[in-house]
Amino acid sequence: MNNFIIKAQLRKICKGASYAKNFSSSIKHEFAKNSSEVPIRIGQPTGYTHPHLLKTSEVVVGITKDELKQRRRNLLESIARNRSRKENTQTDHIIIIPSATKKYISDKIPYVFRQNSDFRYFSGCLEPDSVLLMHLDGSGRDKSVLFLRPKDKHAELWDGTRTGPELAVEIFGVDESHEMRHFPEYLEKLGSNMSTCALWGDHGILQEQPEVFKSVMLLAGKKKEPLEALTAFAHKQRLIKSPAEVELMRKTCQIASEAINRTISESKSGDSEHQVFARVDYHCRMRNADFLAYPPVVASGNNATTIHYIENSQIIESGRLVLMDAGCEYGGYTSDITRTWPIDGHFSPTQKILYDVILTLQKDLLATLLNDGGTCLDDLFDTMCVKLGKYLQEVGLVSKSLSGVSLARAAYSFCPHHVSHYLGMDVHDTPTVPRTSSLVPGMVFTVEPGMYISQNRRDVPENFRRLGIRIEDDCVVTPTNTIEVLTSQCAKEVKDLENLVESCDIK
Repeated sequence: MNNFIIKAQLRKICKGASYAKNFSSSIKHEFAKNSSEVPIRIGQPTGYTHPHLLKTSEVVVGITKDELKQRRRNLLESIARNRSRKENTQTDHIIIIPSATKKYISDKIPYVFRQNSDFRYFSGCLEPDSVLLMHLDGSGRDKSVLFLRPKDKHAELWDGTRTGPELAVEIFGVDESHEMRHFPEYLEKLGSNMSTCALWGDHGILQEQPEVFKSVMLLAGKKKEPLEALTAFAHKQRLIKSPAEVELMRKTCQIASEAINRTISESKSGDSEHQVFARVDYHCRMRNADFLAYPPVVASGNNATTIHYIENSQIIESGRLVLMDAGCEYGGYTSDITRTWPIDGHFSPTQKILYDVILTLQKDLLATLLNDGGTCLDDLFDTMCVKLGKYLQEVGLVSKSLSGVSLARAAYSFCPHHVSHYLGMDVHDTPTVPRTSSLVPGMVFTVEPGMYISQNRRDVPENFRRLGIRIEDDCVVTPTNTIEVLTSQCAKEVKDLENLVESCDIK
């Protein structure tokens, strides 16, 4: 059966702008029937159309419909508990989470689209210009409604297939779906039926869809209620990864680890930083990553003393170290790894002294986590500053007369960034969650001590200048409160790095 016949059947089954749950068995039948013929195409991969990417039980890679439903329910319950605890009253709650919108490099030329992480997390939908509305009434009944662009033969000819509201109930597990144009009237009608309601959303994200923002603020004005900040609740929930999410984190970290190892093995003096960037991008994508998680740092020599150096345009000279900070995105989850290696395959004595300091420091920090699972990221940072200061005293870069806060400040001048951040769907994930939160099972985070000594620094000997070194790994707290290093496959021991560089057969 071809798509035109399927569409005709859909029109018979679905009446009006709303598409109900009795559509489920029909669409499943059509998916199964068409698996060996012309598959139903929607606005994103499915297990039926892309069995090499997803299982049939998954809405997006690694995540099932049941998990998406539970996420939505958990968010609503969390918000309701918080509000009733504060006010000792029950009220209706309306949560609005818009998708990302397409952005353009120039006329009609779009940037690569990446979905808003909160929208993806709670809906599983990968299309732009959409909205997820969730409603919880005072008696605890909840409803999820997805608003999508309508099917449009002309638009789809140019920009690709859309899901349309016809299939959304079955695919995403929401209760209703409507065309985007119906959002204002739906929201107004929903609000008019409530004596009191709390509206939740994020101003900045809502404003990317002006008509949605206008409708939300109009209702807020009528109800004389402010738009409540949703982000902290969403981030608190996203902070703790489910078993399925941890598996995705393992996969994205494995891809990046293998790609970085391969990139190191192919690097040689005379390459440009850009070529190294291109290789890590290539090797990540060839292992099924969607794209790099962020613009990578590929910094040689003094460039490595600029912490977020992303120009990546210099030629890598013989004898230099290369610092590369790169990660990829797979299934909506990101990795974040930094490695530093000698471009010619051997650390000089000075380079090895400083590299050993950072490697030993990182191992100390990982051991601290293993021995004290209840610590927090800020505690880890304090530990880093003290330990780095002591190690720098041992190699003669910091005065041995310093101690306590003075020693920590001296160390911070060599490593002026935090040693960790949360990791997940975003590289700097859930940033509204304080780094004073105790580490508990399901949290994923980085451990990334570094040292940066620019060519202009006059308080260290000449041979220690123009050196930047950072080692970064990604970790998860396991159900037994141990620490699993997700990026352990990525080489960082001195001998392993030297062997990788020497093993290249294209030098």
